[in-house]
Amino acid sequence: MTYRKVPLVSGEYFHIYNRGNSKQEIFLDDKDKDRFIKLLYLCNSKKKVNFRDDIVEQNIDAFDFERDETLVSISAWVLMPNHFHIYITSPSPGEGEEGENEENRASIAMFMHKLCMTYAKYFNKKYNRVGSLFEGPFRSTHIESDNQAKYLFSYIHLNPVKLIDPRWKEKGINDINTALEHLDTYKWSSYHDHRGVLRKENKILDLKNFPEYFSDIKDFDSEIFSWLQYK
Repeated sequence: MTYRKVPLVSGEYFHIYNRGNSKQEIFLDDKDKDRFIKLLYLCNSKKKVNFRDDIVEQNIDAFDFERDETLVSISAWVLMPNHFHIYITSPSPGEGEEGENEENRASIAMFMHKLCMTYAKYFNKKYNRVGSLFEGPFRSTHIESDNQAKYLFSYIHLNPVKLIDPRWKEKGINDINTALEHLDTYKWSSYHDHRGVLRKENKILDLKNFPEYFSDIKDFDSEIFSWLQYK
């Protein structure tokens, strides 16, 4: 069992991340990324979901699957070649509902177990490999303030800039427009969802259980832009 300094209790906010074993790439093509983001949606359910039986055999889009009750709420995410980041919470029981119980406390761990196990099974079968795909149990950081959360939004959504400028965080960016163009064409994150782009991936996010960190799209853009200018 993995010891966590702050237990993954409901009503708290967490930055969740994991990477490939020995830093190996875990997304080798766009089909891998597409499968993972569909699993971000499908695994967030108290239902047992089998991709082949429930999606492929039924000939439906994964985002049209009726999940019923979800395990967690997701506010931001990004996929990189050898790792991923998710900003997540498990909502506290509301007024009149049952109080904290073992199932509520385990919701984040349950979701992450389903997500990583299902994706690893897909990846190993596709690439005819065996063994652990991920470096170990997923890691978590407790988010304790709105300022910390707003920084995390920028950190998550600016991760893809490293693909075109690996040292931009140390040296700064000389061409901000190129960086913004790259973010506009990189679809493997929730950046577009927070900027109001209508797409099926919008269904991954459930923002009602998070504070309203940004008043509108301009406020979100301003936060991202300020970090791109930072040297």
